[in-house]
Amino acid sequence: MRSLKITKKRTWLAPILALTLLTVTSCAGTETTETGETATEETAKKPAPTTAEVSITGAGASFPAPLYQRWFSEYNRLYPNIKISYQSVGSGAGVEQFTKEIPFFAASDVAMKDSEIAKVERGVQLLPMTAGSIVIAYNVPGVETGLKLSREVYVDIFLGKITKWNDRRIVEDNPEVNLPDQNITVIHRSDGSGTTGVFTKHLSAISPAWKQEIGEGKTVQWKGGVGAKGNEGVTAQLKQTEGSIGYVEFAYAKQQKIPFAALENKAGKFIQASQESASETLAAVQLPENLRAFITDPEGDNSYPIVTYTWILAYKKYEDPEKLKAFKGVIRWSLEDGQKISEQLGYIPLPENVVEKVETALEGITVGE
Repeated sequence: MRSLKITKKRTWLAPILALTLLTVTSCAGTETTETGETATEETAKKPAPTTAEVSITGAGASFPAPLYQRWFSEYNRLYPNIKISYQSVGSGAGVEQFTKEIPFFAASDVAMKDSEIAKVERGVQLLPMTAGSIVIAYNVPGVETGLKLSREVYVDIFLGKITKWNDRRIVEDNPEVNLPDQNITVIHRSDGSGTTGVFTKHLSAISPAWKQEIGEGKTVQWKGGVGAKGNEGVTAQLKQTEGSIGYVEFAYAKQQKIPFAALENKAGKFIQASQESASETLAAVQLPENLRAFITDPEGDNSYPIVTYTWILAYKKYEDPEKLKAFKGVIRWSLEDGQKISEQLGYIPLPENVVEKVETALEGITVGE
């Protein structure tokens, strides 16, 4: 397997965020590699994992939904007999459906807890597929770049203790930014969300006040603000609400051209979200054998402070051997050729040692009762 390298070159694709039901049955475009080949050309000679007509459904996190859509579309282009549909319903609903054994697979930005796994008689295998940053995006007229938010400031904004954009503490960190005398409107997730779980876990790690007053979870009791469903919904609310601030996955903000703040990390440095800064964060994390890792407040001068893996949730036992062959085929392809697409869409390609661990875990999924 070729080593996956992160380069500084990026290609941002047209927005695909309006879809909430990402059903992939049609062909999609291909991306040209540095060698001039397309992703499909590179893998077209590989035999199909099954010759049977197979349809697979999944549901869960909105965080990786644009990437999963692209992967499944590209794979269907390679192997038209294999169709994978993915419903972007949020991590909370995805885990709930998965524990009821409704979809073939699910997805979550927060790894399942032991108590959740214990509910699944067929067993659970967590498969980290990519990683990404959560950004604090905003809509302040005249402020498109350069905004910096210290740890105390962004905690207090979401606690409702800082309510004006020209608050003294924001101004102190941004002396060259013309901040208006305008109310801050907080936009947050209204659904059970892995993005919320990651964001609030980070806030709880850096702020005793947040931990005591709000805590962490896929759903929390917000102190005011406007709720929206999915990363798609928060992004849409941010775009249409002047004076707003909210948390979304990096790729959504980037594709929709919504500005986001540089955040103060544990080392006291203001870091802008990028593939490079997220990679710095992942490099400091050792993924354990169970493939669950929580990155709450990473070390490192250049680490971006809010980065997470995102997981596909699979059962350890499946009944249909042909569907399992197809599922393993698309997961292997996503771990290998699909990682190049991760980078193009603003996600973080998995480190090679993580890819190897996931492929080993995939082999442990079998047919059986």
